[in-house]
Amino acid sequence: MIYGLLFGMVAFAQAQPGQGRQGGGPGGRMMMSPENRVKQLDEKLKLSDDQKTKLTTIFTEQADAQKKMREERSEAQAGGGDRQAMMEKMQKMRAELETKVNGVLNDEQKKTYKAMLDEQKAEMEKRAKERQERN
Repeated sequence: MIYGLLFGMVAFAQAQPGQGRQGGGPGGRMMMSPENRVKQLDEKLKLSDDQKTKLTTIFTEQADAQKKMREERSEAQAGGGDRQAMMEKMQKMRAELETKVNGVLNDEQKKTYKAMLDEQKAEMEKRAKERQERN
């Protein structure tokens, strides 16, 4: 569930295929480009040019770290790796990302951003519950 939460945070809204998505994530999911993530945040948070630049850098670094982590996870799974340790690492990355993003935002933007994250978390939990009920 934490894994899903981490990658669910990657996209702040449902983007249509072909509109700035890149790479293939686990389960065929696609991740939004750092530039499109910033664009979506800008629509809701009215970011300054400086904030856009800083957030693009943060999201680019995160995308690179996630790619590396997915590669490590694939290797670990092939060798029977420690799933719990990987989930803890992903949770730590997500928390670090939120801290970095909040460090760029003003107080009003932080409130809106938190509400966005809370909404996404609720949607993910709802989808997870629906999947469990089907199985």
